[in-house]
Amino acid sequence: MSVLERVPVSVSAETEETLKCPCPREIVEELDRYIIGQKDAKKCMAIALRNRWRRLHVPPKLRDDIIPKNIIMIGPTGVGKTEIARRLAKMVNAPFIKVEASKFTEVGYVGRDVDAIIRDLTEITINMVKEEEKKKIEKKAMDITLEKLADLLMNNNKKKDRSGIAPEQEFDQEKKEGIKQSILDKKFDNKMVDIETTAPAFPVGIEVLGIGMEEMEYSLRDMISNFIPKKPKKKKVKVPEALEFLFEEEVRKIIDMDKVSKFAIKKIEESGIVFIDEIDKIAGREGGHGPDVSREGVQRDILPIVEGTTVMTKHGIVRTDHILFIAAGAFHVSKPSDLIPELQGRFPIRVELSPLTKQDFIRILKEPENALLKQYVALLNTENVTVVFTDDAIEVISEIAQDVNEKTENIGARRLHTIVEKVIEDISFYASDIPGQSITIDAKYVREKLSDILRRDDLSKYIL
Repeated sequence: MSVLERVPVSVSAETEETLKCPCPREIVEELDRYIIGQKDAKKCMAIALRNRWRRLHVPPKLRDDIIPKNIIMIGPTGVGKTEIARRLAKMVNAPFIKVEASKFTEVGYVGRDVDAIIRDLTEITINMVKEEEKKKIEKKAMDITLEKLADLLMNNNKKKDRSGIAPEQEFDQEKKEGIKQSILDKKFDNKMVDIETTAPAFPVGIEVLGIGMEEMEYSLRDMISNFIPKKPKKKKVKVPEALEFLFEEEVRKIIDMDKVSKFAIKKIEESGIVFIDEIDKIAGREGGHGPDVSREGVQRDILPIVEGTTVMTKHGIVRTDHILFIAAGAFHVSKPSDLIPELQGRFPIRVELSPLTKQDFIRILKEPENALLKQYVALLNTENVTVVFTDDAIEVISEIAQDVNEKTENIGARRLHTIVEKVIEDISFYASDIPGQSITIDAKYVREKLSDILRRDDLSKYIL
């Protein structure tokens, strides 16, 4: 059985629809398939994730008192902080959002307030649950859609009959089934049908209030749309477009949005993950001036959400008490102790990620299932060009990546993207002109392609 298919045992009826989670060892094994190194961070995150599953299985009296142990990940950019959190959320199908702390401002300043984090997470989760529900009713919705579209096509033919253009025919159920099959077989893709659409009651793209007032704007839009009647409008479209439109319309009719909203909010409250990147950018020091003056204010605004509060969204009230918050930052200039004490206390677990070495880069290029070199090989295969990277080429690329990171800004594994792109630039450019060729990239080839850049003193001007 796959790690991702493992279902926890002894799940009560109350929790059966909530988070499903493998054990910590299996979580780390799954992360190892995509992320190299960082064992401590993986272990820490795996325990945090499994503890959420454990909380759902303790007696209800104790459950509410068990709060998530939020985490701060400390390490330079490009070492896997975001990827670990994203893969974790994907592994257990948990609601996930990544935000940058530096994009938010203190209440009273122009910009986005921190409540927008939860509102955005709610929208993401609503769409996630809608897609899950859509898969369940897909067949039913398609059957109704085909029935309606077949009727439209038959009515078109009947109109032709009355005008004398088409010969008179009797359209019985058997013939309707034949039309439905022809639609699926794309035999009617060039035929036109009339469908009825509804124009939006409120013009899309008009800003009602302004920045930082999204929730009030949503409410105002909904209120106005209820008062303004929707205008039906007939439109002539091709059958494939009509099929898609009618299908989406049926899906909206069948799916119970109240049920979707309730389940989505429960899913957020029980298994939501918020990843706050660049937390070090708001770890302001005393005596700040200008734009930095609101840094501590942003921290104080984030604090209630992390501590546990209620946020009003257009889908209902969301409690943040049991959302897992993961903060991350390089902390080159500041340090975690520069955060306000209250916020530090809400992130009790700290884990430091190691800078990547040459050996890590070699493994990153070769081992993960989505390894960078595998991506380039697959891209060029689409042009019928075969590219092979030798081991010595991979070693030289890794050596150069480490060297450039040490001499300029350390951007971790992202350095590999810029170097490999430069190495393979000419092949990518001429690939469509050389189908059927096989190209071997060895150490000599890599050094030739990067020779001009490596001779420069200021590498940062040439490899960004």
